Amino acid sequence: MLIAPVVAMLLACSSDSAVAPAPVQSTATVGAERNYSFSIAPQSGTVHVKFSRVRGTTSESVSDFVERMFAGADAAGATRLVVDLSATKGGDAFLLVPLVKGIIARERFSRRGGLIVIVGPDSFSPAQNAARLLQQYAQPIFVQQSVI
Repeated sequence: MLIAPVVAMLLACSSDSAVAPAPVQSTATVGAERNYSFSIAPQSGTVHVKFSRVRGTTSESVSDFVERMFAGADAAGATRLVVDLSATKGGDAFLLVPLVKGIIARERFSRRGGLIVIVGPDSFSPAQNAARLLQQYAQPIFVQQSVI
């Protein structure tokens, strides 16, 4: 996938380092139910969130996941949020409302440069709806993942 190089390029361009730091903390739901995950790179103050499906799992709801992600971001003092919607295959767009509300509530993410949204040819309707809401209520930088 091309997501890692794109994110690495974005992070490298915005810091003094020529190479983006590796994520230090990585958490996700268990096993085959990995619908979403996040990692935090404290050195760059960046949180990377990835959704493959927008639906809860037996172990964690989307709302609980988003709450846990923002708690980790706040504790780490993160100043940048990368939301990867490039491979979101489906789910319920209404479940992303806590994500949008959390971004709006944190000025550091809703301002220009604080939010990067990755979209791609596999971004289905929940991702498209979330991207549209984020465009309406925040100032995201959109990155288009291309297929080569």
